[in-house]
Amino acid sequence: MSDIEDHEKRLTAALERISSGLDKLGAGGSGDADALKTELDEEKLANAQLQERLKTLTARQAAADEAAADKATQLDLELQRLRQANAELRASNTALREANAKGVGEPHLINKAMLAELEALRAARAAEIAEAESIIGALTPLLDEAGAIKEEDETDA
Repeated sequence: MSDIEDHEKRLTAALERISSGLDKLGAGGSGDADALKTELDEEKLANAQLQERLKTLTARQAAADEAAADKATQLDLELQRLRQANAELRASNTALREANAKGVGEPHLINKAMLAELEALRAARAAEIAEAESIIGALTPLLDEAGAIKEEDETDA
């Protein structure tokens, strides 16, 4: 992004120099003036192309930011679900231990503990998937950019 902004500043400065040079030349040096006008037109075209590229990159970055925010929200929801399931598991296991300490084996406590453990495992799995998707989502643009740079380097060589 900063490269594009630097190029844009340089182009703007060049356009100003060319424009002031044209003003100084006036009507006297028509050959030089034509060359400068051509150069000015070329610089304006390059500036317009850079501005379009900047708009595209800005839009792409905004979309990536929104996707990252969505992934972060999903990850947060899954982690909250995991915390809740683990709290239920701890409570169920505590009740089961107390029943076993009293010598009373209550089947509903065992079932409740097993269900809480299954839910904790499901929540942990969902949290892991959300975390992996978040990591993949963050790495994908970086890998795409690295691939594009590599392709540019190979075509330049």
